[in-house]
Amino acid sequence: MTVTVLAIFETDFRPDLSLGKIMNERLRIAAADLQDIHLQHLHAIGQRSDDLVVYISYNPKYKIRWRVVNDVPEDVENFVAQTCGNLGYIHWKTASINVFKGNE
Repeated sequence: MTVTVLAIFETDFRPDLSLGKIMNERLRIAAADLQDIHLQHLHAIGQRSDDLVVYISYNPKYKIRWRVVNDVPEDVENFVAQTCGNLGYIHWKTASINVFKGNE
C-alpha cells in the first residue's frame, strides 16, 4: 500500500506571519513523521496499487487534525485513527459529508 500524508497549510484562519512559518514547519515535519514512521506498518498491507491519503492541518485552536480522504478498508482507517489519536491529533470533522471522498 502506498501511504501519502499531505500537510494542508491553507486554513480557515490566518496566524501571524512569524507564527505561520513555525506552524507550517511543524506541520511539514508531522506529515513526514506520520507517513514514514507511524504509518510505515501499512506499506505491507494490501496490494502495491492500493493507496492511503491522509490530510493533516490545524484547527483554529492550533491542534493538528487529520482526515483520510480516499476510500480505504475500515481496518486501515481504524489503524490511522488509533495512530493519530495516540499522537494527540484530532479527527478533522467537516460540516458536510464526503467533502474529500467525492460523490457516492
